[in-house]
Amino acid sequence: MFGPYPDYWRTGLQWFEYLPESWAILRTKQMFRLVIEKAPANNQMELLSVYTHIGVRPRKSLEQRGNKASSTDGYWVVKEGDIICNKLLAWMGAIGASHYQGVTSPAYDILRPIKSCNTDYYHFLFRTKKYLQQFKIRSRGIMDMRLRLYFDQFGQIPIPVPPRPEQDQIVAYLRAQDAHMARFIKTKRDLIKLLTEQKLRIIDHAVTRGLDSSVALKPSGIEWLGEVPEHWEVQRLKNVANVVLGKMLTTEAKAGDGDFKPYLRSTNVQWIKPDVRDVKEMWVAKAEMAQLRVRKGDLLVSEGGEVGRACMWNDELPECYIQNSVHRVAAKPMMLPEFLFHQFFTYGKRGRFNAIVNRVSIAHLTREKLVTIPFTVPPIEEQKAICRWISDECQPLDDAIARTEEEIKLIREYRDRLIADVVTGQVDVRGWQPGPDDVVDDTALAALGDDPDDVTEEEDGDGEN
Repeated sequence: MFGPYPDYWRTGLQWFEYLPESWAILRTKQMFRLVIEKAPANNQMELLSVYTHIGVRPRKSLEQRGNKASSTDGYWVVKEGDIICNKLLAWMGAIGASHYQGVTSPAYDILRPIKSCNTDYYHFLFRTKKYLQQFKIRSRGIMDMRLRLYFDQFGQIPIPVPPRPEQDQIVAYLRAQDAHMARFIKTKRDLIKLLTEQKLRIIDHAVTRGLDSSVALKPSGIEWLGEVPEHWEVQRLKNVANVVLGKMLTTEAKAGDGDFKPYLRSTNVQWIKPDVRDVKEMWVAKAEMAQLRVRKGDLLVSEGGEVGRACMWNDELPECYIQNSVHRVAAKPMMLPEFLFHQFFTYGKRGRFNAIVNRVSIAHLTREKLVTIPFTVPPIEEQKAICRWISDECQPLDDAIARTEEEIKLIREYRDRLIADVVTGQVDVRGWQPGPDDVVDDTALAALGDDPDDVTEEEDGDGEN
């Protein structure tokens, strides 16, 4: 383990009070300039985006989710070594150095070095918690969802400037450590996929065949569903649940009765449980509240992004509503919400929803399509028994998945602390030498981000939604 530098000087800044004696401080605008270079008409340049967890990537690597631009005429030109900043999401980490030549949306700012530097060093620096806090403080907007970081404010932020050889050494060291952690995370993700597949087999069989292996079967009439128990029904979703699509995002107060209310969007809808760590507010008219409010036992279903991704609402917040990237599915008396959710889970993981959505542009699971999807409907007491059995059978698998996810979370927290310490000079890595295991594979480094299936449509957009 490496120790601190031998000598430091006091910076006068609260958020990095001391820097190594040989390091300087500049304002961002003294190291980078804002570049506005429009791409020519009919260009064939690589379309790039910047994501909060995986940094700058070519958009084509995510096209399987349908995210494409019809034209990149007039987009900003990006050169290798530029910093790309999503003005709307910079404070959440949507900023990074590009290793690619290409173009990106005008919703992004392009920063190009005006002094010799390793922009990967600033990639690491700008994504630390203290810099994300600075980005939020200096962003302009009336609420989180409309915050924008403009370069006139970004350019004022002080940044450390190590000697160029130290920048290169820091980047090499951190990339090597990233490679080790990426391999660890990939191994854990592979384990989660195996455990999830075991869970899927258990649930899939239970919700399509039941628990009695001797029961008589009948054709379901659905090719991919096959045979089902003779006494079960197969019904379209509209017959077993009420389905409501959320409202168009309204960020400003309107005339008449209403109020700003917390709302859920597709990124909040994760498998099993909703993620309510980043819930924003929108204006909801009083007349809309009853229809758009989520209630305990409702299923929340993603309309975009990973279409069909679903979770059950268990009053994680006292009051919440839905935006138009989320369906609220309220089961009717003939269908247990838990039993319906199990079917959503298997359909989603088996790719059933992907097979029915429109893939011409961005994938959308419209209400019109969702309500026509068939689901099995056993007698209600049998549904209860099946749900109890699934819970018992899957509990050991769920526990193993939770432990593995916690290990991934801990290694990411360690990574965040390590990067923050190294890029601010609290740890001296000048004496580090790469060993035979310190091999960096850029493809493998992608494992440091979220699972590719979890990158949301919102992040794929240009930040102006």
